Amino acid sequence: MRHLFASLLLATTSLIGAAPAFGQALPPPVPVPGDGPEDARLKRLFYDSDERDLALDPIAAIFRGDMRYADRFGDYLTDAATAREKRNLEADLAALNAIDRAKLTRVDQLAYDVFRNMVTVNLRGYAPAIQSVTRLLPIGHFGGIQTFYPDFAGGKGGAPFKTVADYDNNLKRNIGYAALYDRIIARFREGMAKGIVQPRLVVENMIGQFDNLIAQGTEGSVFYAPVTMFPASIPAADRQRLTAAYARQVRDVITPAHVRIRDFLKTEYLPKARASVGLSAIPGGDALYAYRIEQNTTLPLQAEAVHQLGLSEVARITREMEAQKTAAGFKGTLPEFFTYLRTEKRFQPASADEIRRDFESIGKRVDARVREQFALIPKTPLEIRPVPDYRAKTDAAGSYQDGTPDGSRPGIFYYNTYDLPSRYTWGMETLYLHEAVPGHHFQIALAQENTALPAFMRFGGNTAYVEGWALYAETLWKPLGMETDPYQRMGGLNDEMLRAMRLVVDTGIHAKGWGRDQAIAYMLDHSAMPKTDATAEVERYIAIPGQALAYKIGQLTILRLKAEAQAKQGGAFDPRAFHAAVLDSGALPMPVLEAKVRGWIAGSR
Repeated sequence: MRHLFASLLLATTSLIGAAPAFGQALPPPVPVPGDGPEDARLKRLFYDSDERDLALDPIAAIFRGDMRYADRFGDYLTDAATAREKRNLEADLAALNAIDRAKLTRVDQLAYDVFRNMVTVNLRGYAPAIQSVTRLLPIGHFGGIQTFYPDFAGGKGGAPFKTVADYDNNLKRNIGYAALYDRIIARFREGMAKGIVQPRLVVENMIGQFDNLIAQGTEGSVFYAPVTMFPASIPAADRQRLTAAYARQVRDVITPAHVRIRDFLKTEYLPKARASVGLSAIPGGDALYAYRIEQNTTLPLQAEAVHQLGLSEVARITREMEAQKTAAGFKGTLPEFFTYLRTEKRFQPASADEIRRDFESIGKRVDARVREQFALIPKTPLEIRPVPDYRAKTDAAGSYQDGTPDGSRPGIFYYNTYDLPSRYTWGMETLYLHEAVPGHHFQIALAQENTALPAFMRFGGNTAYVEGWALYAETLWKPLGMETDPYQRMGGLNDEMLRAMRLVVDTGIHAKGWGRDQAIAYMLDHSAMPKTDATAEVERYIAIPGQALAYKIGQLTILRLKAEAQAKQGGAFDPRAFHAAVLDSGALPMPVLEAKVRGWIAGSR
């Protein structure tokens, strides 16, 4: 379930060859100059592992543009699937151990190290102490299948709707989607019996999500939407048949499944849900949180050390905010300046259309300067879209969905228009830098387009690198000509403050017994973010423990490596070369990234 419910960036393995078109498999690996027998064995391991996992995870395959298994949903959340995933990881690790790393090329040694880190950390997630908790908390309001599959099946996500087969395959997958909720209910009931349940607020948010889906009815349902936008190539007879089939499935299969899970959550699960919000409040929660820290940061950090790092970063950013308050000519205290930023009408967009126009304008200004900092520019196009209404309330202010390496689906920057007065204009430039260019879109698209990488490095990743890069991208505001006035600069600092506060708040909630209201108050006291966003952020940390820690850890790692390069290269330092060294190998665990970049620094002097 890691592909579906944790991060759709995480896949596993393959390649040397061209990126696949829809419906095609990646070709088997072929030798490149310098490869020896051990390189061939390693690449074959990557390829075989990837082929195996794609067949077992059809949804992840479709997100990659591979439609071979598009008529399947997958047997997610079954005990057999869990046992099989563990055996497969053990087999991959054994096969890797049989390969002599010293006999690999430098490029393949890097791939070896990344694969070992990925498999080792994932395998620890199948330890009995971890599984005894995670299997009983199958979905939440931020990491549940209901948060992305409706768009996926509705023509606004990764699934294509170009042929009759695409439409029929979607009907088949939807049957598996509806059936999954029965397995989710069974897992939740098992958790109820063992005292391992979701926090009440997570359950209430999930109930709201299902209420929204149910309220769409049949012809208004996102699941019905594909038959409202047939391409011209679909014959009239098929349109008629498919329209009837989609209406029948929404009415008789999908909506009843949503009603079942909603009613279960409301009548059975909610009364048993816990008032506490942290992992430390449930049996096995401390061990799970320690694992989540390493899983997300790729480093074996202790919760207390992370908490203290967060406090120091909050103090540093506060000093910079004071300077921008002075630059803006504001005479009051910093908390009063926060209130001013939250309440001043001129910072509140008049319409959703105004937000769209502003983001499009920001994108053009960034594009005009980005080649000064980057020699690697992705070919994958980028689109700017609003977050769909049904999930806007619990969604972040902005997010990114990756495209396909063949360009048939663009990368998408989603902006949120829920509670419009809280979508302040002073936060738009830094949000675009993070989610779009040169943040997530550059990093993810460049990795996918790099056919020299094995597929687990092209299509996989880790949160510390992926989110650390996006947060690092925000620090490029000055060379990219952004944040030229103190209010936009406050927006940048406010976003960086958010990531610093995450170190404090996430560990506070899950290791130090903080409550929801305490965490929200801390965020409001130390930033200008609106209460709507602070609430959504805190409830996100409650729903997916540890994920929010990765941003700052990753960013600080990249900034430290940049400072080392600048110190050693002096006037010869070229940001384009540094960014290429960071970006040209896909998402690396922090220890592997540090070794790679330090090797580049040593070789470039």
